[in-house]
Amino acid sequence: MAISERLAADYGIRFDAGEWTGALGDSVTVLPIVVGLAALTPVSLAHALLFFGAFQIVWGLVYGLPLSVEPMKALAGLALAGTVTAGEYVAAGLLAGGVLLLAAATGAIGRLRRHVSEPVIRGIQLAVALVLVRSGVDLGLANPTLALAAAGVAVAVAMAGYRRGAALAVLGVGLVFAVADAGVPAAEFPALALFPAGAPAVTTNALSATTGQLAMTVGNAAVATSLLLSDLFDADVSADRLSASMGAMCLSAVPLGGVPMCHGSGGLAGKHAFGARTGGANLVLGGLYLAAVPFAGVVAAFPMAVLGALLLVVAVHLGRRAVDADGRRALALVALVGCVGLLWNVGAAFLVGLVADAARRRISTT
Repeated sequence: MAISERLAADYGIRFDAGEWTGALGDSVTVLPIVVGLAALTPVSLAHALLFFGAFQIVWGLVYGLPLSVEPMKALAGLALAGTVTAGEYVAAGLLAGGVLLLAAATGAIGRLRRHVSEPVIRGIQLAVALVLVRSGVDLGLANPTLALAAAGVAVAVAMAGYRRGAALAVLGVGLVFAVADAGVPAAEFPALALFPAGAPAVTTNALSATTGQLAMTVGNAAVATSLLLSDLFDADVSADRLSASMGAMCLSAVPLGGVPMCHGSGGLAGKHAFGARTGGANLVLGGLYLAAVPFAGVVAAFPMAVLGALLLVVAVHLGRRAVDADGRRALALVALVGCVGLLWNVGAAFLVGLVADAARRRISTT
């Protein structure tokens, strides 16, 4: 569904103080995840920032709203944990993008959402959070003292009332250590080439990861974001239109070195909470991302122990959202899906969740 003329006239583009502070609301999950990917996988931080910056600007202009642009968290979490290889990560991003475009063209998102309940989606989030916890602990063991100090910074920031800023605080600690160790890197611009981090590898594992990601994307990035745009901005943007945007991002960015990206309700809520009301926040944040591209090489010196603490903070953020389910039976289903995802894989967890949820609904109606 196209954005109405009334919406465009109401929102437009502004650059007041709220748009500048609101730009920060989308960076609190983007930066920790992409820095982690760059440190632990062949993903290039410069390429990732380049496409995040470009699409922040594109969607700010197209929608006239502070729409979020975030990493696909299930895929990113599995890549951070080493559960999928770099090639499988690329393949899963392309597959997800293709499915989202097809779903948008056929209007399938609304129909699909009716068959995937909230507890199943939350369970996938919990599975990714648990995988990140395991990886974060492993990384932290390289230097437990430094990892505990970084975690202490996160706890202090959260207790001071800035819970959303905890991950950025840990990221700041790591960057300070990186600059102290290696200095400020010389400015260097990324070269655009086809699949600079490696060719896609379509495997069973990649298909499983894609399945888990699509479960999250349908619920959190398409349907929930559409509803939130209506609630916060009185904007009529369909889930299928958002699906088309996400598919376009993945299919255009991933082959050139970007990471799989989506629109997230959390980033949108964060921008709104920090004061953003128009697409001006996207243009501000996009410009900041692009300005950081030449200096992305600093990530090479990022301490692994601090990165472990960073993964734990991101895991807590995902895990808190995962357990936001009503009723003991719903929480039991979340826990089941999460444990299957941790011990097996997220694709199997999704299928187990669908079967268990169908059984749960049948029992509740008898």
